[in-house]
Amino acid sequence: MGTSNTQLDVAQFLANLRAFQYREVMMVFATAMVVAGSVVFFPGVDSVTKGLQSDVSAGLLAAFVLVAVVAGAVKGMIGFGYALITTPIFATVIDPTLAVVVLAIPPWMLNMFQIGETDTGLEFVREEWALLALAVIGSVVGVVFLAEFSAGPIVPFLIGLILFGYVVFQVVQNFVTVQEAHHPVALGSAGFLEGFLLAVANLGPLLPAYFHTFERDVERYIGGLSMVLATIFTVRIVQMILFTDLMTTYRLWLGSVVAVVTVVGLLIGTYLRRLEIDEAKFNWFVVALLFVISVNIFRNTIPALFL
Repeated sequence: MGTSNTQLDVAQFLANLRAFQYREVMMVFATAMVVAGSVVFFPGVDSVTKGLQSDVSAGLLAAFVLVAVVAGAVKGMIGFGYALITTPIFATVIDPTLAVVVLAIPPWMLNMFQIGETDTGLEFVREEWALLALAVIGSVVGVVFLAEFSAGPIVPFLIGLILFGYVVFQVVQNFVTVQEAHHPVALGSAGFLEGFLLAVANLGPLLPAYFHTFERDVERYIGGLSMVLATIFTVRIVQMILFTDLMTTYRLWLGSVVAVVTVVGLLIGTYLRRLEIDEAKFNWFVVALLFVISVNIFRNTIPALFL
């Protein structure tokens, strides 16, 4: 499940970067983009919290930073979970739509970084082009929906039900694996719904759950997820900037700042993933995380819907 190659050869990394090797260029590009965004779009000291539409104290900002680092570490370890962890927590304090928009930036950076780190490239695109295309369509539809309507708590609640059902299924079935059983219609549907749900609520558990059932090669699992998710987030961000008023310069700046902080957690999680990890422990970690996330979603949505 893992690799024992945990040593970082800085000299070799820089040599590969100077030689424009794909892996190193992608990792540096992803990091440099959010660093540049956090500098270029800085709104000024007096306006740092003015766009949050909420009274946020320094202590709460520090808590947000900690959540972002932990979520980045989880993403580095298992390839997903960042938005599932951060969005429900951030949305309890700031406007949910604002949280969805701002938190589109860090996952873009994380997934672009992991495309390079796992060396996932055109071969995956050639194999799974239909999945990518349907995910893009779902994302476009989702952004239009987000710009016109407020999803409210019902969408996160339904996502929580899906997560909880998947956890129960995997535990009861003792982590069933169906090797080489990708069904084009099922995979395409998962991709479309992944794009739609990420655009509407920044919560997309369907594709990770599908891949977890059918794909046990960790590098391909994480690389494939990153390729699909990076495509979705790229389309979302471009669409929000060019065709809606959702993505302002302030939100670009705030998302970039959160992404820069997240890099710390990503590097920690990537290191931990490269240690030898027993497959059973990996499975339990994935379903335990999904269970905790589903419970947190229920905690935030059930009172609004039923009480």
